[in-house]
Amino acid sequence: MRLISGLAMLLAVSASDPVQHVAIQHPVPPFSEAAELVVLTRNSPTIRYQDADGNFAGIEHDLVEMFANDLGMPVRFVEVDAYTSVLPRLRRHHAHMAAAGLSITPERSRHFVFGPSYMEVRQMLVRNENLAVPGRFSSLEAKRIQVVSDSAGAEQLRRLSRHLHQLEWQEIPTVNPEDLLIRVSEGKADYAVAASNVVDVARNFYPNLAKGLPFGDTEQLAWAFPSDADPKLVRKAREFFTRIRADGTLKQVVDRYFGHVKRLDHSDLDNLYDSMRERLPSYRGLFQEAQDVSGIDWRLIAALAFQESKWDPLATSPTGVRGMMMLTGTTADRLKVTDRLDPRQSIVAGARYLRDIRDGLSARIAEPDRTWMALAAYNQGLGHLEDARVLAQRTNLNPDVWIAVRSTLPMLSRTEVYETLRHGFARGGEAVALTENVRTFYDILARFEDAHRSEDTPAPGLRKMLTTYNDDRLTLPR
Repeated sequence: MRLISGLAMLLAVSASDPVQHVAIQHPVPPFSEAAELVVLTRNSPTIRYQDADGNFAGIEHDLVEMFANDLGMPVRFVEVDAYTSVLPRLRRHHAHMAAAGLSITPERSRHFVFGPSYMEVRQMLVRNENLAVPGRFSSLEAKRIQVVSDSAGAEQLRRLSRHLHQLEWQEIPTVNPEDLLIRVSEGKADYAVAASNVVDVARNFYPNLAKGLPFGDTEQLAWAFPSDADPKLVRKAREFFTRIRADGTLKQVVDRYFGHVKRLDHSDLDNLYDSMRERLPSYRGLFQEAQDVSGIDWRLIAALAFQESKWDPLATSPTGVRGMMMLTGTTADRLKVTDRLDPRQSIVAGARYLRDIRDGLSARIAEPDRTWMALAAYNQGLGHLEDARVLAQRTNLNPDVWIAVRSTLPMLSRTEVYETLRHGFARGGEAVALTENVRTFYDILARFEDAHRSEDTPAPGLRKMLTTYNDDRLTLPR
């Protein structure tokens, strides 16, 4: 079975945190009397999950943790097994709120209060790539279309059926959208309906999923509260999102989990999964040795090496860079590499080089932006990265966050732009592509490969850094 079937493991209830197994089946105290914020959620790559290091991550997890910190109170996450259980339990006051990738719909709005939107999605009709692309919904008669019961997708299908009377589908209770996508990947269903963010992430694990048709209106993802929720809690949530939207934090968090997930095609992902099975075992020990030398998570080093050479120690480019980490002759000489085609020398030197770049960046740049910028500089050099940061500052963007520098790097190939900068022309778009691809490769490796950190390795894993935040603004004060 292909390695990517391990996505199903990510959807299981996490096992290492005892708090997650406390099943609250009775009403919680009102928020005004509560000693903790109780939040219903789901285990999902797009919501909240436990990574290979045992740390919890995910967009809903991070936003709720930040909100609870603002409130000055601890948070208790209560995971529910099925998507369809979230809102019924919220209605019975088993939590103060739900953060579970919920869309605001007309039906739900009659029974619940929603906070501000943190992300927009579309419902997608998803197919296995072996099926032909449907030209329109009216061509889907007699197809096996499945959707989660009482989901936003089910509501959209019901509205669509008012115009397409022959359209039929099956609503599946007690499952999650991710489970339906797995069924489509395995050929057990022709089509499934799921939100676009769920589809984008799942396609990195199941490359044979192909997008079919977007349909319905754009939907807003938001936190849900009971209809009689404490007005103070709802007001605090609105104030929280107003603040993080204004200072750029929300945009950074969304980018952290979804900014890189749509860049790779089927062949890229197939190649990675095949190489994880066939090539990675031969070099895993060398990547872990490089981690001990550099303090950089070995899976990030491996992700960079895969982007550079597909883990081929004999790789050589027309421009003269060579080896597993595709080092230039100048860089190899500086790092005292005697043979760039020796995998151990190349991997360790490449990790040291990345560390040196990262450590040489401005102290104002916090993680994970620091690592993303170091990857871009690994590709194009520190000088061109600094030019992109200067350009960001010129356009009133924050030069210390990746999401801003990512938008300016491609401009370094324009004559009217690079002639005004110190280091001249650069293929900045290549640096962006490398960085975003490495982010995706790292995300996959971090979910399937243990950290195996040495006891004396001082640096934290990058995944731990992903849950840290700073108050840097995306835009500079005027």
